Amino acid sequence: MLPYERRDGVLHAGRVSLVEVADRVGTPVYVYDRGHIESRYHALEQALAPLEADICYAVKANGNLAVLDCLARLGAGFDIVSGGELQRVISAGGDPGRVVFSGVGKRADEIDFALKTGIRCFNVESEPELERLAARARLLGRQAPVSVRVNPDVDPQTHPYITTGLKTSKFGVSPEQALRMYRRAAADPHLHVTGIDCHIGSQIGSPAPLLEALEGLLQLTDRLAADGIAVAHIDLGGGMGVNYRPFATDVADFDVDAYGSAIRQALTGRDLRLLLEPGRYLVANAGVLLTRVEYLKPAAAAESLSFAVLDAAMNDLIRPALYQAWHDVVPVAPPAPGSATARWQLVGPVCESGDFIGHDRDLALAEGDLLAVMSAGAYGMAQSSNYNSRGRAAEVMVEQDGFRVVRRRETVRDQLALELPEDGDVAFGPMRPDRSS
Repeated sequence: MLPYERRDGVLHAGRVSLVEVADRVGTPVYVYDRGHIESRYHALEQALAPLEADICYAVKANGNLAVLDCLARLGAGFDIVSGGELQRVISAGGDPGRVVFSGVGKRADEIDFALKTGIRCFNVESEPELERLAARARLLGRQAPVSVRVNPDVDPQTHPYITTGLKTSKFGVSPEQALRMYRRAAADPHLHVTGIDCHIGSQIGSPAPLLEALEGLLQLTDRLAADGIAVAHIDLGGGMGVNYRPFATDVADFDVDAYGSAIRQALTGRDLRLLLEPGRYLVANAGVLLTRVEYLKPAAAAESLSFAVLDAAMNDLIRPALYQAWHDVVPVAPPAPGSATARWQLVGPVCESGDFIGHDRDLALAEGDLLAVMSAGAYGMAQSSNYNSRGRAAEVMVEQDGFRVVRRRETVRDQLALELPEDGDVAFGPMRPDRSS
């Protein structure tokens, strides 16, 4: 169920009018409903009961400190893919001891930071990474907890850019490579084998491919046990899909209850703690992107298109351009009486033909209208940029009957603050000749 509903025709988050949010904070602005995040977390928690399970939120989906604080207070662990994300978790009050570190390119400084803060586990994705991890642990006098990310070659039937479990993927290793890595880790006093891991992709619509991957991991776990190598946890990653057409009654959500039941059955009799790494499932439908119509360009000829130019662009929400992703776009307030519906291309002001929020949307629009881009809580702000020197949007958290700004709108001054003109005080190597000579 969406947290956004109409009251007297105006879209609200809980008891908060989105018109009021836009009027007070400006647009574009991301709005998140805390109550929805909490309800999704509890729904997943209930689906996994009575398993010993840990929900490790995938920070890459939405790393705002207020979102992380909300999940930390619920008892979540965290799945990170960079040292920066680890710092975010710590800054939000999260426990490093409940953090798993994924990703194919962990730098030495990131590994050192994670070792010093005492994270729960490194999800190791290659043999060279295992060697680096062992060397850094030896240097620091630590023991690194490790889990090998296995690539089970399971097709999740999703977009190719977010498919990560096929043998053609850069992620993880084959089962045979994993066996070698586990034997290597078990023999090293600076490594501690703690788990086994996989993540086959995102926006998966059915539990079936996830359960196929689980079966493969359990088979490998048995082979490890025959070698005298025990693992304490099994990490199935994330990937549970969400409904990006929330107003379509014939589109079903991912069935977490069926997924949880099947996992419980598969793990019966096994002394394994379960880890999941959901991101999108928890936050996508908690968020909307509010944007205003700047200009309308009706079709000039029979074969041309009508464009509604918004103040939000691909730098604010790149998913439509990058993944051809669909987001419902709805008016926040009722249209003016007598407004005619037309078919619009919803585009932004960035100088790219790929700058669009949605194609062929039937809406009754006027300049200045406020629109809500739905299901924008995951991979929206997290993937935003300063392309065309545009400041990134503000972010707002709705809590019961009020809201607060949890990230202020970025300004050009913010962007320029990190840049050094030619007379800056940092230089390396030979100085360039004076251009005036």
